[in-house]
Amino acid sequence: MIGSDFHWLFLAAFCASAFGGALGMASGIFIVPILTMLFGLDIHVAIGASIVSVIACSCASAAPLLRARLTNVRLAIVLESATTLGALSGVWLVGQMPTAWLYALFAAILAISSWQMLARRGEILAANLAARPGLADALRLHGSYRDPASGRSLPYRVDRVPLGLALMYGAGLISALLGIGSGVLKIPAMDGALRLPLKVSSATSNFMIGVTAAASAAAYFARGDINMAIAPPVVLGSVIGAWAGAQAIVMVPGDKLRTAFVAVLVLLALGMLLAALGVTLPGAAA
Repeated sequence: MIGSDFHWLFLAAFCASAFGGALGMASGIFIVPILTMLFGLDIHVAIGASIVSVIACSCASAAPLLRARLTNVRLAIVLESATTLGALSGVWLVGQMPTAWLYALFAAILAISSWQMLARRGEILAANLAARPGLADALRLHGSYRDPASGRSLPYRVDRVPLGLALMYGAGLISALLGIGSGVLKIPAMDGALRLPLKVSSATSNFMIGVTAAASAAAYFARGDINMAIAPPVVLGSVIGAWAGAQAIVMVPGDKLRTAFVAVLVLLALGMLLAALGVTLPGAAA
């Protein structure tokens, strides 16, 4: 079955990664439901293939975003320490918490995140330049980026780093427990807590997600959940799709990117809420 479905697996992974890459999210949030629903794969095998693809996607999408100077590398390194610790904690806690509770918690987080991001839609980013001094100044985390849509160089400040680190730990923890990419939680955290422009949040998230996935990949490999017959077409499609999605981050206006991301958050929140209520959905057994 897998051999005959190689092209379909490639196409599904490409579409999922292109959309996820354009939003700065790991493709696993889309790939896992696709593999379980359309291809009938076991949820753990789907998660294993997704984790491998996420690592490859991060490598593929990082280069164009670094060239466009959208990625805040220094900030990514600081935040990834907390996210990786959360991911390792999540791997250790797998099976210790009721799945329904996790889905309900995740749904609540997504709903709150979507509301916060929508509230910031009309915010003037320049107003954040007057933020009070803090840990970000000591670590020199502030930066600027050139917005191709407007042609201007836009400076920004990083705010509330301790809160951001706490949220990143939670993002890594939940992503490992549910077998999804943490980008869907990282971006709202960077957007709301750290007050970053959405394009910078998306690009920095793309840079970070591979490290987070690698932290939990070993556990899935040790359990035999990474099927080497499925991984190649998924990884190949994901890499090409992630590269295409990274081009979209550079070119798409920030307000349209925000609208698309909020829509995805709302849909995912509804799906997680249904899963928490016992409605059978692809990925509900994660």
